[in-house]
Amino acid sequence: MKNQPTWYKKLVITALTVSIGLSAGIVGAPHQADAATASITAASRASQVISIGKNYLGRPYQFGAQAGQTRTFDCSSFTQYVYNRIGVDLPRNSKQQSHAGSYVSRSNLRTGDLVFFSIPGKPGVINHVAIYMGGGNLLHTYGAGGVRITNINSGTWSSRYMTARRVL
Repeated sequence: MKNQPTWYKKLVITALTVSIGLSAGIVGAPHQADAATASITAASRASQVISIGKNYLGRPYQFGAQAGQTRTFDCSSFTQYVYNRIGVDLPRNSKQQSHAGSYVSRSNLRTGDLVFFSIPGKPGVINHVAIYMGGGNLLHTYGAGGVRITNINSGTWSSRYMTARRVL
């Protein structure tokens, strides 16, 4: 490169700079960097949701529990409260919450997704919501025992699965 014209040296330096930048993810494809950042942010927020929700393990279940208080929860007041703590506003009931965010298939569930179910006596009707924790586990409240962790693949919940939504 010692005897090359100045324009050639500049071209080589520019090419090397762009190549190094592309390899490091600095130059080009800004949407990829944005997507990676969004994914990290969503994962962090999902961890916050799970952490906040776990603080209420064992808290009693009460159908129609008043929104915004933490003495008792029903399924949707629980999800509404937990997500609100990280700045995500959800509607009050599970049927309304099932329209928030975007659809996600059962096979693509990620930590922090909302998962919706029917309950006995009302098959095919959304009337329960839980937070997907990852590893097949749900964080939710229902009946005796209050806020708890349950496996989505247990007979009861697996057979009543309806849909899921990504709100983070």
